[in-house]
Amino acid sequence: MSQNDTYSEFSAIVHSPAQPGDALLQAFVLLPKEASEKLPRRGRTSVTGHINGLAFQATLEPDGQLSHWLALSEPLLNAAGANIGDVAHFDIKAVEQEPEPELPADLQQALAASATASAVWHDTTTIARLDWVHWITSAKQAKTRAKRVSDACNMLAEGKRRVCCFDPSGFYSKAFSAPKAADY
Repeated sequence: MSQNDTYSEFSAIVHSPAQPGDALLQAFVLLPKEASEKLPRRGRTSVTGHINGLAFQATLEPDGQLSHWLALSEPLLNAAGANIGDVAHFDIKAVEQEPEPELPADLQQALAASATASAVWHDTTTIARLDWVHWITSAKQAKTRAKRVSDACNMLAEGKRRVCCFDPSGFYSKAFSAPKAADY
């Protein structure tokens, strides 16, 4: 699949989350299925594009319905002249190379403590590392997250390059969903 095959143009309503518990999530849009289907994967996917003509790069999140949603920061909305409730115009395409995922501090510490796990980690693909990080950061409880960090290092030390039993789309496990939109 070439990068041009992933290109989509669409319009979408800018929503605010119904539960503003996450200070980082100010606004979001739901991608139309047609746009999401052109992307190379149903899990986290990095894209470049434009909102109302303003360039941006972001990582789309899986919505658990084999599609994606996009978090929009307040500075991006302001620069694009978009407000909550507006219909914004987008064009997106998948990046040619997924950027390296940001390594959470707890996973970084655990990998530093295991040379074998660290060696396998660095020998895997960027997509595999993205899935490992997504699996760990998607834990809802601190206890679960700590167990996943430990399990990840054990699996990597055993030579496993991909996190097993993890559906990065959330479709089969229903682990992920887009935020619920607030009523206007």
